[in-house]
Amino acid sequence: MVKPKERELLLDVRGLKKYFPITKGLFRKTVGWVKAVDGVDLKVYKGETVGLVGESGCGKTTVGLSLMQLIQPTSGKILFNHNGEWTEVNAKTIKGLRSEIQMIFQDPYSSLNPRMRICDIIAEPLEANGVKNKSERYDRVESLLKAVGLGSHHMRRYPHEFSGGQRQRIGIARALSVNPSLVICDEPVSALDVSVQAQVLNLLEDLQAQYGLTYLFVAHDLSVVQHISDRIAVMYLGRVVEMGNVDQLFAHPKHPYTEALLSAIPSPNPDEKGSKIVLKGDVPSPANPPEGCAFHPRCPYATELCRQKRPQLTEAEDGHEVACHRWQELSLKGVSISNTA
Repeated sequence: MVKPKERELLLDVRGLKKYFPITKGLFRKTVGWVKAVDGVDLKVYKGETVGLVGESGCGKTTVGLSLMQLIQPTSGKILFNHNGEWTEVNAKTIKGLRSEIQMIFQDPYSSLNPRMRICDIIAEPLEANGVKNKSERYDRVESLLKAVGLGSHHMRRYPHEFSGGQRQRIGIARALSVNPSLVICDEPVSALDVSVQAQVLNLLEDLQAQYGLTYLFVAHDLSVVQHISDRIAVMYLGRVVEMGNVDQLFAHPKHPYTEALLSAIPSPNPDEKGSKIVLKGDVPSPANPPEGCAFHPRCPYATELCRQKRPQLTEAEDGHEVACHRWQELSLKGVSISNTA
């Protein structure tokens, strides 16, 4: 694997925030804010897969939707390397970048129009991006269906005539129809059976090699992310708390939250007794996050400094970043990659 610093940077996210207003009363007065994403910095290099993981509600899907401008960020910068020139992604520029940034959605059924045939669903982005020749569009559709493991005889069918795995393949074909550089995968296998998950993950890897794609892979299952990712970013309560390549993060976690997530990965060996870390308390509300480190109410290693000062994401070693005051003195337990395969 080529080191990230030796690659060309494709996406540079700086200080991304998304706050949702809390309203009250007849006139819907804003009385507070839900800090769904609270200052995310993220770099994605061409040709790699970056996994974005964390508990439900940590803000990882909101990050993906913000990058696509499907929801408008509150603040921060999203910079995209468009044909060698940096373009800021915002409401004004996103239309011109739709062919470069596409998304695969979590639910393979609700993301497809039930009234449209498959050929029209996949061809619609082509028409919207200037491919007016109908014959050319349908040749492209046929080619994409073949690439995702379906056939031309599926073109005239409707979404309800397919299984969940087949529908997700259709969603993948639609995302690839305009030859994007970056594909945001929003938990693309979480709604599928385990046996089908492996097929779709292998398909995504094959398509990445075939089309030179870059993935931002959003998921909550670390074993799934480990299978497909080059680097992993761990989110907690709207912020990235640790980021590193797969080997680094699994074998030598630097953040206590990452250690707890890794301990929850089930072992394929039924005779092996793991030591699962059970975190105390509940995830704090993003409408009222704690002072200092957001993880300190649940952290077994928290000190007074953790309660008072928010740690910044710093480089612990080459390519491995962590937001923890005590990372240098802690010896956290990781897991072997072979035990999660």
